[in-house]
Amino acid sequence: MAIPEISVDELLLLRAAGEVRLVDVREDDEWFDSHIESAVHVALGTVPERLDAFGDDGATKPTYVICRVGGRSYRACEFAAAQGKNVVNVAGGMMAWWADGHNTVSGR
Repeated sequence: MAIPEISVDELLLLRAAGEVRLVDVREDDEWFDSHIESAVHVALGTVPERLDAFGDDGATKPTYVICRVGGRSYRACEFAAAQGKNVVNVAGGMMAWWADGHNTVSGR
């Protein structure tokens, strides 16, 4: 199953246009260090127990999934999609987000 992907620029445009469900699957220390303000933290290892964070099964609005560079988020997307979730991987992850100079927050 191919997982759809978008760039951080596309994600930024979607966020500007309205509410976007964004899940960050990095580890706790990475999340506390820096994350996108509207993101929900679901560490990759907890994805099976936290599928509710990925929206309702068959939801028309996708959940966008991000990690540091895109590998862990892709794996999370594969798992969530196999469970019926509508997910899109954010290519380049937080590295691309930071490289473009977009805002982040730290802490919980």
